[in-house]
Amino acid sequence: MLYDADCGFCRWSLALLLALDRRRRLRPLALESADADALLSDLTPAQRAASWHLISPQRRRWSAGAAAPPLLALLPGGRLPAAALAGAPRLTERAYRWVADHRSQLSRALPSSTKERARRRIARRE
Repeated sequence: MLYDADCGFCRWSLALLLALDRRRRLRPLALESADADALLSDLTPAQRAASWHLISPQRRRWSAGAAAPPLLALLPGGRLPAAALAGAPRLTERAYRWVADHRSQLSRALPSSTKERARRRIARRE
């Protein structure tokens, strides 16, 4: 799972997903890393930064709202929500875009201590 390490809301969201990932199926990877560059080499820097990305072990990639259903399907109890989101791709994309467009404001609403705990959880899994 590729995320923006410079975004507090992105780190907080990822840490929440990692907490739910009891089977440890997700591997966090900062978009700013060399490994991310290799995995996203076909995208421009702007395309890479425009959203988060989920990449399967077989190298299939989903980005932005389209990544939500396969991501949720990896989590315990996530199959039903994944199916619901997969059934409404335009709505899922619009919801993702709204969050992405407002992530700075959402990040400011999170306490610094919460973002620090998220950073530590991610660091333990990287």
